[in-house]
Amino acid sequence: MAWFRVARASRRLQRPSLFSSSVSLSRSILNPLPVSSHPTPTPTPDPTPDYHKPFRQYYRCTPVSDLSRDNLKLDWWVHKSVAHISTSVRESSNSEEDKDGGSRLPKAEVSWIDLYLPKQARPYARLARLDKPIGTWLLAWPCMWSITLAASPRHLPDFKMLLLFGCGALLLRGAGCTINDLLDRDIDTMVERTKLRPVASGLLSPFQGLCFLGFQLLLGLGILLQLNNYSRILGASSLLLVFSYPLMKRLTFWPQAYLGLTFNWGALLGWTAVKGSLDPAIVFPLYLSGVCWTLVYDTIYAHQDKEDDLKVGVKSTALRFGDSTKQWITGFGIACIGSLALSGFNAGIGWSYYAFLAAASGQLAWQIWTVDLSSRADCNRKFVSNKWFGAIIFSGILFGRLSS
Repeated sequence: MAWFRVARASRRLQRPSLFSSSVSLSRSILNPLPVSSHPTPTPTPDPTPDYHKPFRQYYRCTPVSDLSRDNLKLDWWVHKSVAHISTSVRESSNSEEDKDGGSRLPKAEVSWIDLYLPKQARPYARLARLDKPIGTWLLAWPCMWSITLAASPRHLPDFKMLLLFGCGALLLRGAGCTINDLLDRDIDTMVERTKLRPVASGLLSPFQGLCFLGFQLLLGLGILLQLNNYSRILGASSLLLVFSYPLMKRLTFWPQAYLGLTFNWGALLGWTAVKGSLDPAIVFPLYLSGVCWTLVYDTIYAHQDKEDDLKVGVKSTALRFGDSTKQWITGFGIACIGSLALSGFNAGIGWSYYAFLAAASGQLAWQIWTVDLSSRADCNRKFVSNKWFGAIIFSGILFGRLSS
């Protein structure tokens, strides 16, 4: 029997656990007790299978007092809490660290591109800014205004033209972004907001970007060839503005004005695609209104990068206007609304157009008065809200034309 007792004692010593160690520590420090003289009971195996209790262990304990039991409960709770906290910290740290080198990685935005597109196509989609459609909306709305304004009284606009110009806006905006990233790749690496763009970050080479640009322009040519000859010439001439715009921030404090000339070319092109010619009394005020509108929203947008622009040495109306920005863009907003009213009046549009124009004035005033030019997040929110300004004007022209 002696060898049996020795063997059983040795088995107990070979199976220590963290919990039993902590029990002994709490018993000795928190509430020391005299060694019990009661014999150690033989443990009864738990009938529950081990795979239901992966962290369950069996212990041999001597009877303890009620006070000791309280201390044991406290020790168990502290041990469990510390284990949980250490695990949470470890998981949080691993989620922000690179598994290869252990360095922290910048947080990347997750969009539908990452969820639905093949891995090889994602850099090209980001190069064309497909995950940020606001630029496409801002380019498409002047086209939609012009096409709807050119419709016959009490008739809906040409749906085929609206669809063609919508696709054209998507392609031309993507081509413009590609050109911009190719020419600005050295600048983009020094600006916080743009340093992760595909070409600047090295995800795509300049040659790959150039090939993608050729593909976009080829698709755009297919759309342009479906228009009349007058519109083809007018549309092709816009490429001069598209290719030269990225250079303007190096030359002048007014690149936003040049962007306005580029982005609102569709106000001229949409009318000619329907009518086959230009009507200066209607189309030019519409074009001017778009240029002034662009000066409002893109100046707000430029305030996101004003600190980086100063470091890099590029120019913008945000730097040109400085603390007087709100006064300047208020003037451009008034000019935008006035030009829209003049264009509608010359087109003989119905009264409902002016009700929508009043609502659009309120939306533009809200942007200007409430924007926090020192907050990048708020500047971006106000910039994105301009899709609703464009939608309100489009609705006004549509209902005004139907009621004229």
